[in-house]
Amino acid sequence: MAHELVLSLRPLLSAEASAEASGCGAEAGDLEQAVWLRLLERLGEGGPPPDLPLWLRRAVRAEARRVRRAARRETALTGEVADAGRHDPERLALAAARRRVLRDTVRRLPGRCPRLLEALLSAHDPTYREIAGELGISQGSLGPERSRCLGCLRRLLAPEVAAR
Repeated sequence: MAHELVLSLRPLLSAEASAEASGCGAEAGDLEQAVWLRLLERLGEGGPPPDLPLWLRRAVRAEARRVRRAARRETALTGEVADAGRHDPERLALAAARRRVLRDTVRRLPGRCPRLLEALLSAHDPTYREIAGELGISQGSLGPERSRCLGCLRRLLAPEVAAR
């Protein structure tokens, strides 16, 4: 049974891991291995999840988020902690101002761009399939549309960046 399970899930896991790997800076094989281990642990604790393909997709995304969080915590080459100065009031105020300018500029973008960029930057880390469903467009058109929206955002932010 386990061999059949591995054979049936391998293509899905491979595709999901390949899709997430570049965004988190990990190797697809490392993500796959981590998810296989999580599945084995889950099977040992009480059996497979009810919707195994959905669980697998979520496990890959969770593992990719874990890798991204770990990378942010690592020490920089200079030996400084990556988030040093995190509580500096001046830095916090400047970062808040930059986020405000960015949010305001995103809202001024044309068409579906504001919704698309908000979905891409969402804290719950949706997949392209979920974003496409939410926006009512094909998954294949998300990449080109994202590029167009980011180009518009760059043009709108250029005067703001030049002013600094």
